[in-house]
Amino acid sequence: MKFLDHLTFGQYVPADSPVHRLDPRCKILAVLVVLTGIFLARHILVFAAWGGLLFSLAALSRLPFRLVLRSAKPVLILVFFTAFIHVFFTDGAPLLEVGWVTITREGVFGAVYMGLRLLFLVLFASFLTLTTKPMELSDGLERLFSPFARFGFPAHELAMMMTIALRFIPTLLDETDRIMKAQLARGAAFDRGNLWKRLKAFLPVLIPLFVIVFQRAEDLATAMEARCYRGGEGRTRMSPLVWRSSDTLGALLVLGIVVGLVVGDRSFLS
Repeated sequence: MKFLDHLTFGQYVPADSPVHRLDPRCKILAVLVVLTGIFLARHILVFAAWGGLLFSLAALSRLPFRLVLRSAKPVLILVFFTAFIHVFFTDGAPLLEVGWVTITREGVFGAVYMGLRLLFLVLFASFLTLTTKPMELSDGLERLFSPFARFGFPAHELAMMMTIALRFIPTLLDETDRIMKAQLARGAAFDRGNLWKRLKAFLPVLIPLFVIVFQRAEDLATAMEARCYRGGEGRTRMSPLVWRSSDTLGALLVLGIVVGLVVGDRSFLS
């Protein structure tokens, strides 16, 4: 159960920081720009610069850096699997040959770069949920999608679904932890035996968890209908979003840093 105590994805951590005070639209756009820059990174020194930016952003957000690093824990398996594929199935100059297994120089570099990309993608994206309230995130997504509403795009409904999904991640983790503790009290063993036995031990957890998920979804739908929720058309907000000069400055600063890193990456490779 210890892995449940270290999952931070989808959780909001309140703090009085410049990043928390930014408009959610600014943070969403900034994350998209940063993720694009990470995809374009191809030099190890540029990845080191991205790491420095990540540390600086955590300090500016007044969040413990260890808490930010926990966000990458759910994707570590994907990172290792991707690195494995690159190391053993990429053609190039051989570095090590053991029987039919050949490790190439291109495979090692590809594994390192792709693993770093995935880690930085998750870590930078986690700042969006760590520093933005779910309702603010919903309003920001809806305002960004609103220009497409004239073409029939369900901006409000999509933003609402994404917000509900993010909001219920911590709740479902708490329910999972509660069910696992109840099963442990009944003698269940989740960390003993081979892989097949461990998977079988999780069945008594998954079944009640699915029941709870559907029950909570039904309760939420009933509560929304009881409050006369009929979609976003004609709805007003108690606290409308206001784009300030600090948001413009923050967006331009992020854009400048990302452009500088991309240009620096190309200069290193040339």
